[in-house]
Amino acid sequence: MWRNILISITIMFFGCNCLGKEISSHNRMFDACSRVQVGIQESVYQDSRELLLSRLYLNSKRLKKVKESLDIPGKAMDELLNYYKGRESVSHPVKRITNSIRSENSVDESDFKIANDALEHVFVGQRAYPPHFCGDDINWNTRPVADMEWVWQLNRMYFWNAMGKVYAKTGDEKYVKEWCLQVVDWIEKNPNDAEHNYAWRSIEAGIRGYSWTTLFYRFIQSPHFTPEVLVSFLNSCYDHAEFLMTRYRSGSNWGLMEAEGLAFIAFTFPEFKNAVKWRTEAIRRLNNEINLQVYPDGHQRELAIGYHLGCINWFYRTYELAMLNNRAGAFPESYFEKIELMCEVPMKLCFPDGTNVQFGDAWAGQPGQHSDNFLTWAEWFERDDFLYLATDGESGTAPNQTAFALKESGLYSMRSGWDKNATCLVLKCGPDGGGHCQPDNGTFSLYSGGRTLMPDAGSYIYSGDPEGRNWFRQTKVHQTLTLNDENSGYKPDLLLWQPGNDLDVLVVENKAYENLTHRRAVLFVEKKYFIIIDEAIGTGTGNVDIHFQLAPGKVVHENEKYYVYSEFSSGTNVFVQAQEQVGLQLSEEEGWVSYEYTKKELRPTFRYRLIKEKKDEALRFVTLVAPFEREIPKIKVELVGNSKVGSDKIQFKINENGTEKLIAYELK
Repeated sequence: MWRNILISITIMFFGCNCLGKEISSHNRMFDACSRVQVGIQESVYQDSRELLLSRLYLNSKRLKKVKESLDIPGKAMDELLNYYKGRESVSHPVKRITNSIRSENSVDESDFKIANDALEHVFVGQRAYPPHFCGDDINWNTRPVADMEWVWQLNRMYFWNAMGKVYAKTGDEKYVKEWCLQVVDWIEKNPNDAEHNYAWRSIEAGIRGYSWTTLFYRFIQSPHFTPEVLVSFLNSCYDHAEFLMTRYRSGSNWGLMEAEGLAFIAFTFPEFKNAVKWRTEAIRRLNNEINLQVYPDGHQRELAIGYHLGCINWFYRTYELAMLNNRAGAFPESYFEKIELMCEVPMKLCFPDGTNVQFGDAWAGQPGQHSDNFLTWAEWFERDDFLYLATDGESGTAPNQTAFALKESGLYSMRSGWDKNATCLVLKCGPDGGGHCQPDNGTFSLYSGGRTLMPDAGSYIYSGDPEGRNWFRQTKVHQTLTLNDENSGYKPDLLLWQPGNDLDVLVVENKAYENLTHRRAVLFVEKKYFIIIDEAIGTGTGNVDIHFQLAPGKVVHENEKYYVYSEFSSGTNVFVQAQEQVGLQLSEEEGWVSYEYTKKELRPTFRYRLIKEKKDEALRFVTLVAPFEREIPKIKVELVGNSKVGSDKIQFKINENGTEKLIAYELK
């Protein structure tokens, strides 16, 4: 409705349909049609124009024509727009993206759907929810769901990115025309004040700082990008940068997005008087954060794979921007080396099909989801192992290891090989990663035969359902030990990491409770199955449980024989059996898993329980976890000798299909 009113006003008072008119800025001193087109009042435009001119470094030789036209403000803005349309002195990654062969296939049906919906003000907020119509006169504070993520992400305007990509692909001016209306509308309606804090969290401001510069390059050559749009846009970019200078969430991924937004505005618009100050501060923060947030093993400190991958981009994109603009020297060599270490993390920790382990606030995603990343990283770092993963083994060379320890992060993986059907277990026993982490030390996820057999519960939701979020953040819904169902703490320790050809051994400890420590040993035998030894050491008393969770599907429980196995009709299943001992109980529990935001499904879960009645009593569970395809494996595990709980050396006799062997580990 509001757009129709603007058109009517234009026709009534100026006798032209300026929305359909291509305006040349070369011979136009001041065009009121263009101003009405984007809904800017003349007095407001004049004030905004003067404000912008006060913010620019007009003594620059590049802005000579703008300065010479100051006595005719309309012409000055024409000259400023002409300058930006022809400027070659600043480089931006979008230029390379636009010209790359790979970008020809970067626009898909979903981009067209999102972009075309956005033309009608049907916007995507948080993608887990349906797109929503936000009114003819757009309400940027629309809240169709209780989850605050929707309105926050609405004000990141990811749908504008789709409009930009589709415009670059098709050249259809309707996308630029509508974007110009929407960006000016947003700027007019969302001043940075308490009433509009839904739009001005620093994370949203940082994201806009980055994405708006990309949109600038997408749209600047369009005749619909008029001086009036330029004035509104540049003033808002300036306001964003000044705001981001006052916000620095050090130690968090927020701090990276704040710095990135600040950097992209500074580099893209060096004509601003404060651009050098912004650029210097943004780079200072990123140099600081890569050492503060990234452990020596390469993992970002929040220990959630999605945020880790995001941090790779947030660290790299400003580095790339600096290189493109001959400022690479602002970053030390170690900066790029740390990014390379970060890129190794999904190679080391993701499952053979490319899905994620769902530790903390993470979701599994889709098989092969990291292929494009690995292809890019293979180019950056000249890595054949990344190329191998990017091409499903058709090119490059497979990684030369199958076991990895990220010791500072407390993340460990053991796998049988690099094909998609390989067996892979990933275990977590690390420090507190903050708000995106969960109290789950000792937990693991298991993949084999092309499916995740024992997934981590996941995260489910952030906002709008506190009860639902909290359920997924309980220790007892992870594959680890609990005392009296209470949540555990973070006091991890690595006792032994000993990978080998036929036996990988991992022993970790977590002081899960003030009076009880959980020691977990995982033995990967002949790259086929796992023996897990859990020990409860300390004076704590009560119910000591070891929890296990399987993927959704049918299972068979034999409580008297202490085993459970999945019963998929085809492919790989998993068999879990605890060694029999006095007082051991096996029972089912409530179980859910969330593979996608806001979605959850029931899944089989169970626990083994021993009751610790005396303070000086120590308990041990020995559990076989064995993937299998057709027949349940006949494997018997027997403890050799009388080693006490907490002993430095443990030995087992294993009978596998009638063949016996001894395996052992010894803490050094």
